[in-house]
Amino acid sequence: MRLVTGGTGMVGSAIKADLKIGSKDYDLTNWVAVNDLFEKHKPSEVIHCAAKVGGIWGNMNYKGDFYRENILMNTHIIEAARLHGVKRLVAFLSTCVFPDNVEYPLSERKIHMGPPHNSNDAYAYAKRMCDIQIRAYREQYNLNYISVIPTNIYGPNDLFDLTNGHVVPSLIHRCFLAREQGKDLEIWGTGKPLREFIFSEDVARLSEWALDNYEEDEPIILSTSKETSIKDLVEMVVELLQFKGKLIWLKEKPDGQYRKPSDNSKLKSYLPDFKYTPLYEGLKKTISWFENNYPNIRS
Repeated sequence: MRLVTGGTGMVGSAIKADLKIGSKDYDLTNWVAVNDLFEKHKPSEVIHCAAKVGGIWGNMNYKGDFYRENILMNTHIIEAARLHGVKRLVAFLSTCVFPDNVEYPLSERKIHMGPPHNSNDAYAYAKRMCDIQIRAYREQYNLNYISVIPTNIYGPNDLFDLTNGHVVPSLIHRCFLAREQGKDLEIWGTGKPLREFIFSEDVARLSEWALDNYEEDEPIILSTSKETSIKDLVEMVVELLQFKGKLIWLKEKPDGQYRKPSDNSKLKSYLPDFKYTPLYEGLKKTISWFENNYPNIRS
């Protein structure tokens, strides 16, 4: 029986599973609730997607919340899996785990080679500890648990939070509202930073593959390794939403890290012919889903 945590979220909702649970079903920061979940459903496989996530504003202003909730969720899920005999587990990390000052491209071996960027360090350290816990459990208990590191995921059923959300969903929501209200669209920063975006349905397929096939101690990066500037991203969203207003770049606001390119050569060695969804096509699907489901979106 396959269990997906964060099953009502963007990636979890796209993964094939027997049971998907969301935050309204179980409080994963509560050990009693997590233990009850595993006791009741007895999963043999777990894909752990659940996390408290947000964009640069949320990560900077709620560091305590981001650290506490993520480290509790990860610790509880992995320990419950061990105690209840789960055979295979995949846990999601994030590219935020990588050091701020590190030689690019980012590779799986560089996770712990320095402190993360101070804008999201609390979240990043909590995610790093997930990697440490899995490595420790593999060594002590001989468990075949692994972790994956997706780059910036976007897609339908994302959290379209206007202030705490990640760049793609918050941008789509703000651009949509600006269009509907006939207002200008304000964008934080200069638009120069570069990011690697990956469509949620691609991540779902890759995580299912990893659950069945990947067995290394080291995490594996799930990435297209193709960088896109925030400026180009904004222009695509503006075009797809047919926004006709004025763009205002708030250049005094923080950009975050300029770039964090990743090395997906390990993934390519396993899946050399994997076809990624092009960014424009993925954005088109995401925006179509958003408009069809508004205002009943997660925000």
